[in-house]
Parts: sequence; C-alpha cells; structure tokens
Amino acid sequence: MVWAKKGCGANKMPEVPGAEENQGMARKLGFFEKYLTFWVLVCIGIGILLGKALPSMGEALDRISVAQVSIPIAVCLFFMMYPIMVKIDFAEVITAGKTPKPVLLTLFVNWCIKPFTMVAIATFFLGFVFKQWIPGLDMGTTYVTDAGTAPELYRSYIAGCILLGIAPCTAMVLVWSYLSKGNDGHTLVMVAINSLTMLVLYAPLGGWLLGVGKMPVPWATIALSVGIYVAFPLIAGYFSRKWILKRKGETWFQEKFIHYLTPVTIIALLVTLVILFSLKGDLIVDQPMSIIYIAVPLFIQTMLIFAIGYGLARLLKLDYRDAAPSAMIGASNHFEVAIATATVLYGIGSGAALATVVGVLIEVPVMLMLVKICLRTQHWFPREAGEETGPLTGEGV
Repeated sequence: MVWAKKGCGANKMPEVPGAEENQGMARKLGFFEKYLTFWVLVCIGIGILLGKALPSMGEALDRISVAQVSIPIAVCLFFMMYPIMVKIDFAEVITAGKTPKPVLLTLFVNWCIKPFTMVAIATFFLGFVFKQWIPGLDMGTTYVTDAGTAPELYRSYIAGCILLGIAPCTAMVLVWSYLSKGNDGHTLVMVAINSLTMLVLYAPLGGWLLGVGKMPVPWATIALSVGIYVAFPLIAGYFSRKWILKRKGETWFQEKFIHYLTPVTIIALLVTLVILFSLKGDLIVDQPMSIIYIAVPLFIQTMLIFAIGYGLARLLKLDYRDAAPSAMIGASNHFEVAIATATVLYGIGSGAALATVVGVLIEVPVMLMLVKICLRTQHWFPREAGEETGPLTGEGV
C-alpha cells in the first residue's frame, strides 16, 4: 500500500522535506502491501495447518492467557497498535472530541441497531435455515434450562452470536481505521467512549436478549484488554513521539522513523492471523460445517451493520475520514469479552463458546475486505478542506 498523505493530490508531491526520496522508499513496499489479501490467505492456511499438525502447540499458546486475554495475541496487537498511536497528533484527538456527529452515529448503530439485527439474523439462519443440520442438545455446556436439560445446540450457537453482537470493538478498529486512511483521532475518541458505554449497557442488554436474568460481566477481561490493547500502546506512542520530535525533529520522524515503522502493523497483523488460526486449526478441519453454519449469519450481520453505518454516514454528510471508522467500529466485535462471557455462562466446551470463536476467525478477513471497500468508495464522501483523493485508493489491501 502506498500511503497517500493528507493534502497530496494525484499530481502533487507531499509537502514535507525529502518528499521525493520518501515516495521512492514507499514504492519499494508496494508489492508486499499491494497483495496483502494474498498474504492474509497464506497466513490463514499456515495457521490451520500448524493447528492441525501440531495441536499441542496451539493448546500451549491457548494456555498463555490472563482473564481470557491471550498474551501472544496481546503482544501482536501491541505491535499493531503502536505504529498507529505514535502517528497520532493529539491535537486531532481534541478536535475530534468537539465533533459529536460521528460519535453519536457510532453509539446509535452499536447499541440501537446491532444487537437486535444480530438476534434476528442468527435466529433466522441457525433456528430455521440450518436447524435441520444442527440436531441434538449442547452436550458441552454447563448451562441448564428451566426443564433441567441442556439447551438445544442451535440455541447455544444463537447465544454465542448474540454475545458477539453486544460487544462492539474497542481496539482492532484502530487498525481498520488506519488501513482505510480514516481519522485516527476520531477513532481513538470512539474507542474510549465505546469502552465506557459497554461497562454500562453490556450486562442489562445481554441479560435481556439472552433471557438469563443476571448477566455476568467479565470485568477483568474488559479492563485488561482495554489496558493492553489501547492504553499501553497509546501511552508508549504519545511519549515516544514527543521524545523523538524533541531529539530528532519532524523531518527525521516523518522520513525515517515512520517509514521503517509502517510495515510493523502489517507484519503483526499477519502473525496474529497465524496464531489465531493455529489455536483452532484442528476445530476448523474436524468441524467445517459447524464453522460454516455459524459463519454465515455472522458474515451477513457484519456486512449489514457496515452498510447501515456507512450509509448513515453518507446521509449525514460526514467526510470520508470520519465515515470509514464510524462504519468499521460497529461492524467489528470485542471477541475477548464475548468469549469470556460465553465461557462463564455456558462453559468452555459449549456451542456458545464455539460461536464466539468463529467470530474471531472470520473477523480479520472480513474486516480487511471492508477496508478495501472503503478505500474504493472514498469518492462517495466529501473531504476535509484542502484534502484531495490520493492517486491510489484501493491497492493496499
């Protein structure tokens, strides 16, 4: 991907010292980033093969976790987030905080639309379309119905989908915003507000939709994931940016440091894919149809919520840099929280827990596809004053 700088048109050079040299170096990264989709598929395949051939490795990695937060994944996410955080000019964050329209759109989609469409879509596909192929009770669950029996397996799958639908993303959306050339300052504000909102709405909304009475809230998972995925790289990015600018200056920061740091996010993303799919490689091979049954409603839900958010952003005349992350944050999920809740409510071997894991497996490939859609539809939206569409809009994903 060749990153178009703000204010650079198709025939303009970036207005920074050494622009020609910087563009030449960026072009050297073009081949790797241009075929990112191919590398994603390769890493998924490697992960599945590793998980099947070396299941003990996946089990060992899976055990390295705290409060359902995988430490290997946390390390990868730090290296995904840090290059984004260090690029953020915090003046943009302050400005974004003064613009309520994108934030209100995000809150409306996440909490007034997304949970209910997830219930409807999951119930339709898992409770009607695929029900005849999902027979029997969920023998892996610890949850018991009022009748004293285990719930039907398809109901457990629906429950897992609902848990994903009420847990909006609070970290990875920064990566999707970054790849789609969104407003990082605005995205950071949305992440903070989403985290706070989830603390208030997650339990009552989830308990009502699932009909479980008192909904358990994985406080430790929420706090730890936000701290590791957002706060830690944010603090590291803020202070290291400040230190580098003071010691080396703006020119060195833009031409040297940022240039060599940019591929780190992509590499960390690909390593994350290998780890994620290696953790469940045997499951994917042994239960392919179960994965497909669950993946279909989750995929449709993701596309629908993205379309609603993106469409409303266009109706509200948001500029592209705000529209892209506003749609992305509703489409993606906070899967650690969903997995932790499913494990507490239904058991680690339940159909609900499996459904939340499938959400993890399909999220990255689907979100990368949505990034590509955003990049190719930038012209649908007005742009900020002085900002033009760059020469490359969709080649990077």
